[in-house]
Amino acid sequence: MTVVTRFAPSPTGYLHIGGARTALYNWLFAKHHACHGTGGKFFLRIEDTDRARSTQEAVDAIYAGLTWLGLDWEGEPVSQFARADLHRAAAERLLAEGKAYRCYCSTEELAAMREAARKEGRQRMYDGTWRDRDPADAPKGVDPVIRLKAPLEGETVIEDRVQGRVTVANAQLDDMVLLRADGTPTYMLAVVVDDHDMGITHVIRGDDHLTNAFRQTQLYLALGWDAPQFAHIPLIHGQDGAKLSKRHGALGVEAYRDAGFLPETLRNYLLRLGWGHGDDEIISTDQAIDWFGLENVGKSAARFDIAKLTNLNGHYIREADDARLVELVMERLEAGHPGRLAKDARDRLFKGMAGLKERAKTISELSENSTIYALQRPIEMTEKAQQQLGADGLALLRGLRPVLDAAGTWNDEALMATTREFAEAGGHKLGAVAQPVRAALTGSTVSPSVFEIMDVLGREETLGRLDDVLAGP
Repeated sequence: MTVVTRFAPSPTGYLHIGGARTALYNWLFAKHHACHGTGGKFFLRIEDTDRARSTQEAVDAIYAGLTWLGLDWEGEPVSQFARADLHRAAAERLLAEGKAYRCYCSTEELAAMREAARKEGRQRMYDGTWRDRDPADAPKGVDPVIRLKAPLEGETVIEDRVQGRVTVANAQLDDMVLLRADGTPTYMLAVVVDDHDMGITHVIRGDDHLTNAFRQTQLYLALGWDAPQFAHIPLIHGQDGAKLSKRHGALGVEAYRDAGFLPETLRNYLLRLGWGHGDDEIISTDQAIDWFGLENVGKSAARFDIAKLTNLNGHYIREADDARLVELVMERLEAGHPGRLAKDARDRLFKGMAGLKERAKTISELSENSTIYALQRPIEMTEKAQQQLGADGLALLRGLRPVLDAAGTWNDEALMATTREFAEAGGHKLGAVAQPVRAALTGSTVSPSVFEIMDVLGREETLGRLDDVLAGP
């Protein structure tokens, strides 16, 4: 059997972290089966039936977020709103088969039913007033809703791939509305019809949808269709155990991209938020596809930890291709420092990236650190750097400058040896000389090795930066 999964977000806002994880799990499950010979497909459906809240901007944000994460889908995305006629046709069929009925209750009558049910402790809010009533009794001028004639006895059972066997007494479930009075389909009806028509075999989603699964299962049975296998995954909580919110880091995927996280970091981190493979923490996407299965999804809520995500991002930055990092950094530098980049900034960054990426945990941090190579002279100085360039520091730079100018070989090892020789000849420790040099070349007191920096900058730029400092304000 070919596994077919889907991600079906509502376009009412950004693609948040919980939605991204749901998409990832569906994508991985399909990819796993595709790679292991049984076949797998992953579809995207935009559940845009709420026209008042659905926006094209949100749809575009979903596309962009999934694309950035590297989660590709089959064919064109499906619009749920565009399939409304098919949803209505399913409801009309149930009506014709006696499995649904028209309900003419007013808003006031329904409110009174709910109040009475609450007082009596009943979970079924609708009392079935029109369930078996003669349509001839229908009031004139009232547009009815269409309700499912749900079973009143027995249980609805779901063999959930994560939660195990879950049951609910049918007496607790209302005769849910399928079509509203204006003829628009409800979410419950639309989801069932769409999943059936798209051939969805596995519905993997948050466990906040578990109660929906009971109602949807009843609807599958009424329509005579096989229900998909359900897998309801626990939600993500914050570090304090509370429901994940913006204060915990529950931002849109684009916010993590803009903050300088790599997509492979987010894939790895979201994978481990609720799924495990032994003690493995660093899991590549290829490994994830090979290993992923629903049997390893936990039943407890995972806790989102921005510090762990950031540390993991540092790992992936260190593992990333230097040329790719250069392009990511150049994009940010060009936007943040227009007109101030040196003509050979890209070449310098490529040469110095190996040292820079060892000290960065986000692309934003990497970009900030990269200004030591990318910006034109003169270099701006931090307060601590200026303190290194007092009279003693400047005296050392004046002595070192002609020594460097005369250096034969220009690489980090040779420059270290030359500088050490200069320091020892003057009775100084190497660090005492290196610190003012670092301040002059970078405008900071924290950086990669000062000799690596000189190597990356080259002779002309290094001497030019020393001259800028020695010339004074």
